[in-house]
Amino acid sequence: MFSRDFSAFFVFEPFLDIACLSTMGWAGVVFKTIGLFIPQEVSPRFDAIGKEDTPFVGFRNLEQISDHDPEENFETLRRLKEAFPEKVIVSSIMGRNEAEWTELARRSEQAGADIIECNFSCPQMCGNGLGSDVGQDPELVRAYTAAVRKGTRLPILAKMTPNLAHMELPAIAAVEAGADGLAAINTVKSITGVDLDSMASLPQVDGRSAVSGYSGKAVKPIALRFIYDMASCDRLKGVPISGMGGIETWQDAAEFLALGCGNLQVTTAVMQYGYRIIEDLLYGLADYLEGKGFASVEQLVGAGVGKIVPAEQLNRSTLVYPKFDQSRCIGCGRCCISCEDGGHQAITLRKGKPVLDAARCVGCHLCRLVCPMGAIGVSRRIPKP
Repeated sequence: MFSRDFSAFFVFEPFLDIACLSTMGWAGVVFKTIGLFIPQEVSPRFDAIGKEDTPFVGFRNLEQISDHDPEENFETLRRLKEAFPEKVIVSSIMGRNEAEWTELARRSEQAGADIIECNFSCPQMCGNGLGSDVGQDPELVRAYTAAVRKGTRLPILAKMTPNLAHMELPAIAAVEAGADGLAAINTVKSITGVDLDSMASLPQVDGRSAVSGYSGKAVKPIALRFIYDMASCDRLKGVPISGMGGIETWQDAAEFLALGCGNLQVTTAVMQYGYRIIEDLLYGLADYLEGKGFASVEQLVGAGVGKIVPAEQLNRSTLVYPKFDQSRCIGCGRCCISCEDGGHQAITLRKGKPVLDAARCVGCHLCRLVCPMGAIGVSRRIPKP
């Protein structure tokens, strides 16, 4: 279904400039989710954490599916495929019942889509049986995937929600019902903040807000966890995974590939930086692969899955002490304060420089993380005293 040559996609809004498909190296587009209804959007509908410094760390949105007419959307799909026949065009769909899922799949294939992605996971859709309410219910996922399969011969991706404990359960249901691959993660249900004057959460829509989806760099650790869960699940072995959730740099891309993704989707980063981030993704990853001696991306896909083990299998009989570089230390005392108030009281300051009490140190490395100068490194691993 997917080439293991590196491929990256972005979510496409109708009528944006799409010259980047032919000139910048994107493998294709995942079209904004299409339904047989037109939602009424709110304004404003975005909020962010870290926006004062730009780029923001986390991005929250109240946006729903495409607010263009379905006929218009399918016509745009047709024109996309006609203009870029060598690119992969993914039609993302969302129905309100089995009949709509089947109809959307049929019309997506007629429009020339190469893959159909079932959006089982949008956390801010209005109405029962929509969005992440579907993705949390394996039997609904099974029924709607089967309905999509009834309407198309194309490969089907089931897009999973992270708003549950075990993503592999609805993923298994989707595959058993006819899905050829999985996509994860969609946004995380969130409230990013509260205006302490009005007491409304952000963004405010006429003085009120609602729980909605959180994306961007902040959700990457959550995404990687769910990608690993599916990649390591015996009942999902060999099922292709399209990864997303906080991908901004080639390093991010490599991490998703290492945990089992065959291709990647990027949205929030494009909204911040534009289409040109593909240059960093492609060239940075190529340099990394060459430096590591990998002959192809195939060798990277899944390479990190076996390095994650149950907590009880971790080495608990050794430790690694922090190592202080006094020449770089500015004597700020951050390491001492953190260890004293949040650690094991193993660091003291002498003449403005940190000194480690090895008898107290447990090798947690909190000090290394809080050092603003990068003056704390690691020593070799040794048996616990």
